[in-house]
Amino acid sequence: MKTRFLMILAIVIASTTFAQTEVAGVELPDNFQVGEAELSLNGAGVREKFWMDMYAGGLYTAQKMTDAQKVMDADAPMVIKIHIVSGLISSDKMSSAIEDGFKNSTKGNTKPYRVKIDKFISFFSDEITKNDVFDITYTPSSGVVVFKNDKELGSIEGADFKKALFGIWFCDKPADKDLMKGMLGQ
Repeated sequence: MKTRFLMILAIVIASTTFAQTEVAGVELPDNFQVGEAELSLNGAGVREKFWMDMYAGGLYTAQKMTDAQKVMDADAPMVIKIHIVSGLISSDKMSSAIEDGFKNSTKGNTKPYRVKIDKFISFFSDEITKNDVFDITYTPSSGVVVFKNDKELGSIEGADFKKALFGIWFCDKPADKDLMKGMLGQ
C-alpha cells in the first residue's frame, strides 16, 4: 500500500513538474524562470496570417492577467515566448512585422524609441527557421532581454520600451487579436 502511494505521488509530481500546454502542435512549458521570478503561463495562442499558423505565442506572468493594458503597463517580470511553426517566416518578414507592430503600439510615434527599436529588430537578423524559439523576457532590473534557442541575443533597458514592445501583442491594434485573447487566457 505504501509503495503504491509513493508511486502515485511520484507520477503526480513528475507530471506537474513537466507540465506543458500544446499550441499549434508545439509544447509550451507551463512555468518559466526569469531572474528570481517564477512565472506561470498566463495564456497561449497562435499568430495566423492568411489562415496559416506562423508561431505559437505564450505570455508568462507572476499573477494571472486578463487586461491587455495592464500587461503593457506592468513594471513586473514577464515573458513572451514565440515558437516558430512555419517555414514561411524569414528574418526580413519578422523584422517588417516587428516594425509594423511598433507603429501600431505607439500609434505611429516610433521616433522616441527608434534606437531601441532598431536594436530589437537586429536580434532577428540571423536566419529564422521552423522550430526556432524566441524568449522575450522583461524584469525591472534588467529590462528586455531576448533569447533565441536559449542563447542571449541582447538587452534593452527601460519600462517605456517594454510597454511599446509588449504593445505589439496587446495594444488596440495587436499583431493578431485571437493570439492576444489566447495569451490573456480568454
